[in-house]
Parts: sequence; C-alpha cells; structure tokens
Amino acid sequence: MPERTVLVRYTGSVQGVGFRATARRIAQGFAVRGWVKNEPDGSVSLIATAEAAELEAFLKAVRDSRLGGLIDREVVEPATAQNARGFDIAR
Repeated sequence: MPERTVLVRYTGSVQGVGFRATARRIAQGFAVRGWVKNEPDGSVSLIATAEAAELEAFLKAVRDSRLGGLIDREVVEPATAQNARGFDIAR
C-alpha cells in the first residue's frame, strides 16, 4: 500500500503543555515517521508519513488523546515526504 505524507498544523493551547512529547509517545505505537515542532506563532506543526490507514489512525489517536481538548483547529494538507527514520521532536 502506498505511503502518504501530511503536514498538520494545530492551533489552540498547544504549546507549553507537553503536546510534542505526547505526540511523539503516541507515534511510537504506530508505523509512522516524521516530526513535531513548535512554531513561533504559537501553533504546532506535525509532519507524518505512513500508509494511509496507519496515518489516519495515528492522527485520530492524537485527537482522541488528552491533546484533543487543547486543539482549537487542525489543518491537514498534503506534504513532501521527509527523510525521517522515526518520529522526533524537531527544534
């Protein structure tokens, strides 16, 4: 099954609350690779690559976690695959 890569931009109370660490911990349960990082405007960006079903399951797990209550808006758009081997917190 072909892989898909998305860029997800989360806005809300998503910085300073363990969002990146929680997203990385959730990613460990999925066959997903990419990164998550804080943006200067207070949002969080996440790039993830995986097979479509695995990718959707991972993003749903992020929404269904304690992080979901912190997210005001989630914008998902196609992105170019990164050369990531695992899922990390980017600086």
